[in-house]
Amino acid sequence: MEIYLKLFEIIFPVFFVVGIGYYLGLKKPKLDTSFITDFGANIGSPAIIFYSVVTTGLTFDLFKSYFLYYLIAIFGFSFIGIIFLSFLKKDMAMELPPFILPNTGNMGLPICLFAYGSEGLGIAGAISCLIILFHFTLGVFLASKKFNFDVIVKSPSFYAIIISIIFLYYDLDAPNFIVNTTMLLTYATIFLIMMSLGIALTRLKVFSFNKALISSIARVILGPLIGFVIILFFNLKGYAAGVLLIQCSMPSAVLTYLVGSIYSPKKIVDNIASMIVVSTIMSFITIPIVVYFALRFFS
Repeated sequence: MEIYLKLFEIIFPVFFVVGIGYYLGLKKPKLDTSFITDFGANIGSPAIIFYSVVTTGLTFDLFKSYFLYYLIAIFGFSFIGIIFLSFLKKDMAMELPPFILPNTGNMGLPICLFAYGSEGLGIAGAISCLIILFHFTLGVFLASKKFNFDVIVKSPSFYAIIISIIFLYYDLDAPNFIVNTTMLLTYATIFLIMMSLGIALTRLKVFSFNKALISSIARVILGPLIGFVIILFFNLKGYAAGVLLIQCSMPSAVLTYLVGSIYSPKKIVDNIASMIVVSTIMSFITIPIVVYFALRFFS
């Protein structure tokens, strides 16, 4: 019974805040969320990266290990994505990002935080660093079919990753005023991005439900299976393995839609939006199952 109570304590706050965003999106369809997007991209995400990586007790070796483990997971996501896209006869480049770039920020970070505390947030932050880096490199490359180095150079999150790695590598202590500031920004951003996810669900449309459903299976069902295989292969244990499993189970990231809308044709963007909506809705069922499994076997 205790594990079910713990599961409820983890899942309820996340889904409740997403629900608030969904309610606001329905009530005010023209609600301007550009502030949340700008704040998250330029201030919130860099703060989350620094706080979760530098101040949670994460070591450089642990950061490096789980950065690489999740990189292996992305190769697995890519392989599955290519197979599914080939079967569905879709564009194997422009429609690959929602398969390989899960929502490890909006949903993954708070769930890992509630499940495993600050230590879980540290591992989740290391994984999010990789996903954020890929959004502005591989994600842009796939969406546009050409590499744009300016995107990553202009991304504050890129520099936050570099600074965080330097702090970890040299085992530097961050000044208290920076820790306190990034802590406030981290929790404020987590709330805002969860709420913005709910708002986004009221605006993104499903254009081909059957194909989106098939694609979403690759993301929220096969995703955690790939994570579990990695855990078994490398004999991973404890909370860090649980975080890896949870982060592999996340639905497609909303940022893949935003990047796609800039660089890809409308038909491609519509397909990406469909997969984001369906995979997110499916995750409301699959994530509690994965979190239960993680808590039971990786604590």
